Amino acid sequence: MSKRKLNRRQQWRIAKIQQEREARARKRAEGAGQVAEEGDLGPEQTGLVIANYGTQVLVESDADPELRQRCHLRANIETLVTGDRVAWRPATGGASGGCGVVGARLARHSELQRPDRYGELKTVAANIDRILIVIAPYPEPYANAIDRYLVAAEATGIPPMLLLNKIDLIDRDNEAALTDLLQPYPGLGYPVLRLSTRTGEGLPQLLETLARGTSVFVGQSGVGKSSLINALLPSAGARTGELSPATQKGTHTTTAAELFHLPSGGDLIDSPGIREFGLWHMSEAQLLEGFVEFRPFIGHCRFRDCRHQGEPGCAISAALLRGEISERRMDSFLHLRNSLELEK
Repeated sequence: MSKRKLNRRQQWRIAKIQQEREARARKRAEGAGQVAEEGDLGPEQTGLVIANYGTQVLVESDADPELRQRCHLRANIETLVTGDRVAWRPATGGASGGCGVVGARLARHSELQRPDRYGELKTVAANIDRILIVIAPYPEPYANAIDRYLVAAEATGIPPMLLLNKIDLIDRDNEAALTDLLQPYPGLGYPVLRLSTRTGEGLPQLLETLARGTSVFVGQSGVGKSSLINALLPSAGARTGELSPATQKGTHTTTAAELFHLPSGGDLIDSPGIREFGLWHMSEAQLLEGFVEFRPFIGHCRFRDCRHQGEPGCAISAALLRGEISERRMDSFLHLRNSLELEK
């Protein structure tokens, strides 16, 4: 009997049926493997992500803080970051290889985001109560950079605070400039704390602040974020790097966000250094809202498309002339608006 010749449609249908059978077989095998693995997992509980290693996270148990395990993530789980609260099951041995499993991410009350290399916003830490913007005499701080961080903090709704670190490096050559740079901020509701890890000045006040919730350090590389962590929590062993002699810029020493518990209370997240200050991508309206002293005047300009550069009936320009907005903060706004337009 001759072999039956199949047309193209029949060949496609047979191939499709075979693929479906293979897929069902793989699913059954994976399900059996999962059941075997989950037999080595303890009961579900809640926990805190204290470090992220890409495909795995380190989770600390709420019920037993001494219990910390690396965990795999369920395939359908949303991206996790340091500071996330999760529902998870710890490993008890056997086929799980000592790794627990995160089954769900719990709701976040705040997020710190920055654009990735493709311009998409990426969350880098979660459930933060305070952003600590660290600056230092060297590398030299600039008002535009500080204001950019402050606007970013306002956009997240997370209260910011300024830390002037390495005050032991202040001398007669830079003292007046630093005083002038920081002068406007306390009046705008942004506290400024001066400190030094070498002399210990300001560290008790910083610990008192950190004891209230979860905080995160942000700032240019080289301002001493990791040195501060080592001073506050020597057992953390955060890596530090020297300033480049040629550029007076810092070298990146933190590669992944990590959460530390402080002995005096509170948690601290050490996030990777962000040299370019690329923390956010926003509209002009959001930028305006980020300058807190501008808010009473937003929406009161004569023209809806007002550029706030001397147009007739501009409420913000009028506030500038009355001294309710400082010239320096206005310059910062214009500089940041221009940089946003260039980025777009």
